Amino acid sequence: MSIMGTRVVRVEDPVFLTRGATYTDDLTDERLTGALHLTLVRSPLAHARITAIDVEGAREAPGVVAVFTGADLDLEPALLFPAANKAMVRPWLATDVVRFVGEPVAAVLTEERYQGQDAADLVAVDYDPLPAVIDLKAAASDEVLLFPEAGTNTALGFGVDDAFDESLFDGCDVVVTREIVNQRLAAAPLETRAAAAAWGGDGRVTIFCSSQNAQIARDEIAGWLGVDKDTVHVILPDVGGGFGAKIGADPEFALVARLAELQGRPVRWSESRSENMTGMVQGRAQLQTITIGGNRDGKVQAYRIDVLADAGAYPRLGTYLPAFTRMMAPGTYDIPKVESRARVLVTTTTSTAAYRGAGRPEATAAIERAMDLFAAEIGMDPAEVRKLNVVAPEKFPFTTRGGVEYDSGEYAKAIERAQEAAGYAELRAEQAARRERGDARQLGIGVSSYVEITGGGAFAEDAAVEVHPDGTVTVLTGTSPHGQGHATAWAMLAGDHLGIPIEKITVKHGDTDLIPRGSGTMGSRSLQTGGVAVYQAAGELVELAKQRAADLLEANVDDLEVDKDNASIVVKGAPGSKSVTFAQLAEQEKLAVSTTFDSKKPTFPFGAHVAVVEVDVESGKVTVERIVTVDDAGPVVNPLLAEGQRHGGIAQGISQALLEEVVYDDEGNPLTATFADYGFPSAAELPSFELVDQATPTPINPLGAKGIGEAGTIGATPAVQSAVVDALSHLGVRHIDMPTTPLRVWEAIQAALKGAQ
Repeated sequence: MSIMGTRVVRVEDPVFLTRGATYTDDLTDERLTGALHLTLVRSPLAHARITAIDVEGAREAPGVVAVFTGADLDLEPALLFPAANKAMVRPWLATDVVRFVGEPVAAVLTEERYQGQDAADLVAVDYDPLPAVIDLKAAASDEVLLFPEAGTNTALGFGVDDAFDESLFDGCDVVVTREIVNQRLAAAPLETRAAAAAWGGDGRVTIFCSSQNAQIARDEIAGWLGVDKDTVHVILPDVGGGFGAKIGADPEFALVARLAELQGRPVRWSESRSENMTGMVQGRAQLQTITIGGNRDGKVQAYRIDVLADAGAYPRLGTYLPAFTRMMAPGTYDIPKVESRARVLVTTTTSTAAYRGAGRPEATAAIERAMDLFAAEIGMDPAEVRKLNVVAPEKFPFTTRGGVEYDSGEYAKAIERAQEAAGYAELRAEQAARRERGDARQLGIGVSSYVEITGGGAFAEDAAVEVHPDGTVTVLTGTSPHGQGHATAWAMLAGDHLGIPIEKITVKHGDTDLIPRGSGTMGSRSLQTGGVAVYQAAGELVELAKQRAADLLEANVDDLEVDKDNASIVVKGAPGSKSVTFAQLAEQEKLAVSTTFDSKKPTFPFGAHVAVVEVDVESGKVTVERIVTVDDAGPVVNPLLAEGQRHGGIAQGISQALLEEVVYDDEGNPLTATFADYGFPSAAELPSFELVDQATPTPINPLGAKGIGEAGTIGATPAVQSAVVDALSHLGVRHIDMPTTPLRVWEAIQAALKGAQ
């Protein structure tokens, strides 16, 4: 019996639940003996010219070993996203201008960590304030330039040079336009950013850091330091969450390495929670103008999305993500005409990058809001409008007007299954009864249909499998888990070929000397690339074992098979005949295989969510009562792990719809720099999730698997937002921007009652 598809408990958990994780800040590695502690002096202003920096007071403080400003470092400012405007470089420590609250200005090294902040407070910086640029429309006007030498605040444009087709909506009975906000979010991982660096006598630097991919972090750090990548050895300890914000390296990691080199001593750095909330890359941050047109029979004929995206002060990965928004603009729908463009702008705020979903939730939120607005305008049930317009299953593989080829899908089936599980007709009847009675607590039902791209842009992954003479197995993987359960799933994949129990299989990752090639964990790519690579390597190892066993068993290779009950090679159809175990073969000669799997294409998981909310029309308070989800990512290796990923994504999706928002005032001061001000839910604020299974395989890889890690954040958010609006639609409410906080909901109710919606 195969272990695949069974609910195997995570092998990682006993250590986490007993000893606890070992994060970068917990390391006691001997290479870090005598390490200095780095504290950064950060700008209190969003935009200002630096006129003077006085560090003498700090140098005299107890425990201070050195204080550095940007002028003391031999590091050129870096363009953190290569395709961005070349003038928009970030200094390692600001010397002339600061462009966001929290930008590092000076570095203080102390013997003990507690001494750092007291010394940093003694660094005196004189600032000449400049106008802040927070609003995206203001940034687009170029009235205040963050980089005058660039001559623009546009970091990158997608399709901005192409004029929209003025005839796009010709022939449509109904055309609806709406400006919507996909708000800025903080990743807020359990573990904040951290790094430690030590140079060896061989001229190499070992960097321990919290990252989602060691190999990319190594390459970025080497590039910033101006050294060969072989000079940099990156090791990832346990990583306490990433959600996309820890893809690759942070500039602070390179700074830690350079300071360690200058001092000739190891250096450690970890940030506080407030530093993390102001300095770590953030997500989403799009202002979207959507226009949808169609006929009163419910068929959508045309769709347009025009995006202004916020890159923050220095362009990073967030600069590229609107490309995913454009790519996935049509969603699950077969729309004849689609147009999109995006302009990415710098503002005096924290830089943006990937956050769980990374460009795809923004696309889904937009098209799903558009479908709801269209349904409301023609008076049709929003679920029926969706089913009428989704891509039919017989059309796959389907090339969308967004320019990508969807691999496989059963979109209408997913909507119908979610409706059936939710009791959709009964919910609508209950809603009608509450409206008739004029209840204070109104019922809202939101439906979303989504498709996303997973594994996009990182199709290949490396893996190695070795059986040792004692019968244990080591798996090396280029993926880098931070909560996903790779040690369990990858052991299952290898064990399925070899018949070796997973408790004898050790999965190693996150060390660039041990695993020099790898693309890490992001974009829901791990199983369909890294997992398949492990599965492929184990299969190739079986073939190698057969070749070596053939002589010992005096049989042809084609006549041999694996006896999974005994982890051995035997002759087919000859019970009781001679056999040789993998361990015995490993005793004679090293039994190991390294391989690369390249899918060459992404996959497109999909699903449908139904959210049920109650809205108190007197206070604006929203309560999510139920959420029913169909998340189709193809065949599932371990349902327990897949459900965990779905749970996490759904929770974050609901949280965006209801609570989370990074807020700046007009001067660029962050108003959500602590967990006291930045809202996200605990388990008490969330309902139990009702998960409906569906599996549509992809032809792209031998497991038929698609990504599942970001599904919940893509499907849940528009479903909950739609449910909130739906609860109030009979009052005339047509749209409420996220997050749908009580105040925002109450204001929408008052505006609708006054006829202002």
